[in-house]
Amino acid sequence: MHKNLFSLLFFLILPVAAQAMQISFPSWGFFTDLPEEYELADGDMKSVYSFASPAGAIVNIRAYPAGAYQSVEAFARAIQKQLNNRGEMDVFEYRNKKAVLLKLDFSLGNDAVSGFGLCLELDRQTASGTPFLLALAYAGKADGDLRALHLSCLDSIAPDAGSLHAPGPIVTYSFPPGARKTQTLASGAGEAVFFEHDAEAAQFVVDREDLILRRYVQTPLWKEAWARFYRTIYRDSFERIQSAAFALERSWNIPALDNRALASAALKWVQDFQYERDLEGSDFVNLVTAAIEGKGDCDSRALLLAVIMEQASVSAGIMVSAEYGHAMGIVDVDGAGVRFPLDGTNWLVAETTAHVDIGLIGQSMSDSNKWMGITFE
Repeated sequence: MHKNLFSLLFFLILPVAAQAMQISFPSWGFFTDLPEEYELADGDMKSVYSFASPAGAIVNIRAYPAGAYQSVEAFARAIQKQLNNRGEMDVFEYRNKKAVLLKLDFSLGNDAVSGFGLCLELDRQTASGTPFLLALAYAGKADGDLRALHLSCLDSIAPDAGSLHAPGPIVTYSFPPGARKTQTLASGAGEAVFFEHDAEAAQFVVDREDLILRRYVQTPLWKEAWARFYRTIYRDSFERIQSAAFALERSWNIPALDNRALASAALKWVQDFQYERDLEGSDFVNLVTAAIEGKGDCDSRALLLAVIMEQASVSAGIMVSAEYGHAMGIVDVDGAGVRFPLDGTNWLVAETTAHVDIGLIGQSMSDSNKWMGITFE
C-alpha cells in the first residue's frame, strides 16, 4: 500500500530495515519518537522516510526544501490534491507558526485509507524561504481502529530542538492553550501560572499513551514501550510545569549550588501527596493535576520530581520495576545514599511514596537487577 502512495507523492524508494525509536534528522532539524512496532521500510534516507507496523499502519515522512511552496496552506492544498484526499484540512498555530492537520480519507487502488496528516514549517529559514515537513499516519480501513496509534505518531514529531520540551502538535491542535491562570500549588508551596487547558490536555496525552502502551504488554518490546510512555509524558509536561518549578524553588529558598538540598525539598514535597490510583484507567495522574492537587501514584510523583530537577538544570530520571510494581526518582547529586548505575552515572535514588530521606530505599526492593532506569535528556 505505502509504495503506491510513495509513487503518488513522487517519493524515491530505497529498501532499508531498522526499528523505530527516538530519531533525530539533523539535516532538517526535526525529530520523531514513534512507537516501537514501527520499522523503517522505505525512503531515500535524505528527505524521504517510510515506517511500517505489522498492524498495517504506515507513517510516511518527507521534508521539502525551502522555496518549494509559498506557505504551509499552499503546501497542504498541494498534498490534498496529490492524494485526491476527501478529508478536511484545518489550519492551526503550533509554536508561533502556522500548521495544518489533514484528515485522511482517500483510496490507493482498491484500498480505502484513513488516518491523519500533518504539515509543518521547519525552523531552517533561508533566502529561498521556509522548508516544510509532511507526515502522514494512516492504514487501510480494514485494519481496524488505529486512531490512537496515528495520533501518537504525529504528536511525537518535534520540528525543532526547542519543541522537544513542549507539547506536540496534535495535543496543541486538540487543546489550544487558552488563557493563562494562576493556581496555588500542592501544600501551599507557592503559586504558578498555567494555561487554561493544561491539565485536560496533559491527561489526554496520558490516556492516549496508555492505550499505546497496552499494545506491548505481552510482547518483547514492553520495556521499550514503557520507556516511550514516560518520555512522551515528560515532553508534554516539561513546559507546562515550568512556572511551577520556578515557584517551588523560590518557596524552598535553596541556595543555587546546593543541588542535594533542592532534591531533598522536592522529594519531601511529592512524598506529602495523596496516594491515588485509577485501576480502571491509565493509573497515572497527569503532572499538572499532580502539582496542583497534590495527588498521584509512585510514577506520577517520580516523573514530576524529574521534571522539577531538570528545570533546575540538575540531571534526573526515574527507575521503574515490573517485579516490584513500583517507581522511584533518580537524581545526579552528591552525598551518601543508595545509588543506581545507569549510562555511566551512579544516580542517587529517591523514594517518593514513603517519608524517608533521599538516598534511602527499602531492603525488600533493593535488587538493582529488577529495576529499569529511564532518563530524558
